[in-house]
Amino acid sequence: TVLNGRFGDMIRLLADEGVERIDGIALDLGVSSMQIDQSERGFSFSKDGPLDMRMAQSGMTAAEAVNQLGEAELADIIYRYGEERLSRRIAKAIVEARKETPITRTGQLAELIRRVVAQARNKTKDGIDPATRTFQALRIYVNDELGELERGLNAAETLLGPGGRLSVVSFHSLEDRQVKEFLR
Repeated sequence: TVLNGRFGDMIRLLADEGVERIDGIALDLGVSSMQIDQSERGFSFSKDGPLDMRMAQSGMTAAEAVNQLGEAELADIIYRYGEERLSRRIAKAIVEARKETPITRTGQLAELIRRVVAQARNKTKDGIDPATRTFQALRIYVNDELGELERGLNAAETLLGPGGRLSVVSFHSLEDRQVKEFLR
């Protein structure tokens, strides 16, 4: 039975199906390649599309975040969720750019970030696109991914029966750290 919902809704979703305890839960975190491949979803910095990034396609978009949040808050989001050392410079550049025209496209934001990072580093040293960390940060923020992970882990603890198993597939250190702390 396929149930549409968030990790944090597991208890309610399963209760609606008459299920109170289960033997195993697998949480596969992160964005899927199908979402990235659809430029209209706004996750990809390699394919231009609307700057959206919402998993459930409800709530604040990434475009609304970059165009409405203050410089300090943007910098904190980029640093905390993207672990981007140049977060202050990127946030400042976003705020300056949006004074001229709103940032509404993934390509527009990615190019802005690439220029800022190129000026600061002269070239990318780690082999990843300079926009990667900022796009990750915005996606995590817009979807409250770490909050959802916490709610999902708590739901799993409630739902798992004696001897039950929890398996979590994580894709970056923020998720990994949160899961390890929960399990501890």
